[in-house]
Amino acid sequence: MDRQLEARPNGFSALQHYIRIARPDHWFKNIFMLPGIIFAVYDLPHLLSWDAVPSIVLGTIAACLVASSNYTINEILDAPKDCLHPVKKNRPIPCGLVDIRIAYAQWILLAVAGMAVGALINRFFFISLALLLVMGFLYNIPPIRLKDTPYFDVLSESVNNPIRLLLGWFMVNTLYPPTLSLIMAYWMIGAFFMAMKRYAEYRKIGDPEIAAGYRKSFGHYNEYRLLLSIIYYASAFSLFFGIFIVRYRIEMILSVPFIAGFISMYLRLGFREDSPVQYPEHLYKQKSLVIYCLFCLALLMVLLFVDLPFVEQLFHPVHMPGR
Repeated sequence: MDRQLEARPNGFSALQHYIRIARPDHWFKNIFMLPGIIFAVYDLPHLLSWDAVPSIVLGTIAACLVASSNYTINEILDAPKDCLHPVKKNRPIPCGLVDIRIAYAQWILLAVAGMAVGALINRFFFISLALLLVMGFLYNIPPIRLKDTPYFDVLSESVNNPIRLLLGWFMVNTLYPPTLSLIMAYWMIGAFFMAMKRYAEYRKIGDPEIAAGYRKSFGHYNEYRLLLSIIYYASAFSLFFGIFIVRYRIEMILSVPFIAGFISMYLRLGFREDSPVQYPEHLYKQKSLVIYCLFCLALLMVLLFVDLPFVEQLFHPVHMPGR
């Protein structure tokens, strides 16, 4: 690292830096497990009981621990590149505030602890949690290191979305997985979010050579290619979500204009200078986005559990004259 290292702190001050590289502020991403629980309960309503609470609590703890393990190795291996980023250069490892040996030990301990807790739930949850851990390896660790490969960097990181869906589902349902159309829709909307983050990061850096030095995949990307990928992921999400709606819950078709509005709002946010979508963990500060997102979630919940016969009648296929 080119930057002059600061003296490493001791005691509680040092502990704070090890906590920072585990990124507990990113644990909110595990909220993406909640739809898995909700859809599992919709599919089998009798699963909604107090008996599911211990599995949900332990599952959330396990997911947070494994996620922090992945974040820790990410911080370790990205440190040389982070020195080239205008904001990430201030992370604990580039600043020399963390002993790398202890950081590696933290990575392993968090993974072992998370998997041990996950084993207490059921084998399907454990397998899904292991997949979350493995994707962290594939994304971060050479020689594969998918985060350096264009498009695979987005797809391999956003696949954590459907994995979290599976984690939520298997907390309460141990009989069978969710339908593939829902899994794919969940993956593609995550890819849309991640591609927007890449686009905002690329624009923030502003220099293609510096961008390529910071993130290898930026050597291939440019604004045009990133925008094309964003459109692709948004379109793929819409198609897979449409398949899910038509096959499993036609009432949810009423949410389509509002979901499209959310995508448009997120796009507008991503096009801002120094866009906040670079830091998804801080998007809660975007009040209009949060309010609209909560509205969409409430609408989806109503449409999922409240039967509206007129919607079925309205969209029921009819015989077309001349066919």
